[in-house]
Amino acid sequence: MSSPASPLLPQSRASLPHHVQGDGAGAPIVLLHGFGGDHQTWLNIQTGLSTRRRTIAFDLPGHGKALDWPTIGNAGVSAKAVIRSLEALDLAPVHLVGHSMGGAVAALVAMRAPERVASLTLLAPGGFGTEINHKLLRRYAQTADEAALEPLLEQFFGFGFRMPRLFARHAAELRQRPGAIEALTTIVEDILDGDGQKTLPRDALADLGMPVKLIWGRQDRVLPVHQANALPGTIACHLFDGMGHMPHLENPQAVIRLILEASAAR
Repeated sequence: MSSPASPLLPQSRASLPHHVQGDGAGAPIVLLHGFGGDHQTWLNIQTGLSTRRRTIAFDLPGHGKALDWPTIGNAGVSAKAVIRSLEALDLAPVHLVGHSMGGAVAALVAMRAPERVASLTLLAPGGFGTEINHKLLRRYAQTADEAALEPLLEQFFGFGFRMPRLFARHAAELRQRPGAIEALTTIVEDILDGDGQKTLPRDALADLGMPVKLIWGRQDRVLPVHQANALPGTIACHLFDGMGHMPHLENPQAVIRLILEASAAR
């Protein structure tokens, strides 16, 4: 659920819905979920960070409590909404963390509004290569039944990882709302470029002058890990054996450590 209204972070149509946790000092950490998710995917990360940092997890347009956001679409559309939200909430600078589609969103926010971003931590981010498991994502977008979602969602994790019991149930509950399936279908088709995906200018990302970390699982079946190869030398890359597309759920302790490292740098 979203955080209660407060003088510091008011909930309004000027900003995306968000959940706030922690009250640590320093620039806050802003978390952006992946396609088909919502802010709740970050709850274990927010809890782990709460004693040291303040965290804000947004629902991106077309997802969660932002299902009826006026404009939905690809990462560029979401980046505009995030920048607008950071401005409305007077948040700058922030340490930006994004997973999958949210990673592409975070990268675009940093390139379009670098004055608002102190560091980037990208988990299995979209946009680092043209290859993408388009068949899986299209099926995932159009499936609402919990039993049918479960085998699809299992493909998002490493082969040996036991998916959280309630994960498929939560995904199914999100899709019961009117317009949810239609929104996901619109978004996935806007993300995809035929059977591939649109790409980010990786050199421009490396030239931003802020710490940039990538976290990727070698068993990722959504976005192939080789997209992390041959990155500009200023981008740090952390690859994990036995991990799939969901680093923040498969190894939250490691992800928390790497987020803190990036946020401590500036």
